[in-house]
Amino acid sequence: MAGRLIYLIGPSGSGKDSLLDAAREQLTARGCRIARRVITRSAEAMGEAALAVSAAQFEQMREDGAFALHWQANGLHYGIPRVIDQWLGEGHDVLVNGSRGYLNTARQRYPDLQVVLLSVEQDILRQRLLARGRESQEEVEARLARNARFASEAREADPGLLVLDNSGPLADTVSRLLAHLERPCS
Repeated sequence: MAGRLIYLIGPSGSGKDSLLDAAREQLTARGCRIARRVITRSAEAMGEAALAVSAAQFEQMREDGAFALHWQANGLHYGIPRVIDQWLGEGHDVLVNGSRGYLNTARQRYPDLQVVLLSVEQDILRQRLLARGRESQEEVEARLARNARFASEAREADPGLLVLDNSGPLADTVSRLLAHLERPCS
């Protein structure tokens, strides 16, 4: 029996990396593999357990067929290693930190993927984004507006979508994710 591809998405600042880090040990104990992304940015700027490569290295990896999934967002290239196909074939559930903008393409390749949308109350997300200091107030507000539109459209397009609110304690979000993964995805 093939494993499930669990495609985690959410806005920047929603806590995807924190959720993956907090749930990693329990997910691994359950036989769920967490794919390590390949990203074209410096290791110092990562904030996640990803492999940092140059744009030239990424392009060579892509040409060599190293990625099951790959996309570009915010001036960076992201790739999910092809090994996920082997893991899925072996019956493992595989969790990937995906991209909202790449979701439709990912669904074409993996029609049965289970989407998990990590959400955060707008005021909390605004505070997190402003605290990072990477964007102006106007850019943060534009990001929040895009996020609200996407969340609404995603719920309409995918009735099986799991929405996890990460506005409260991270441990609660981890518990809800693990509980969801205990039952079969529809």
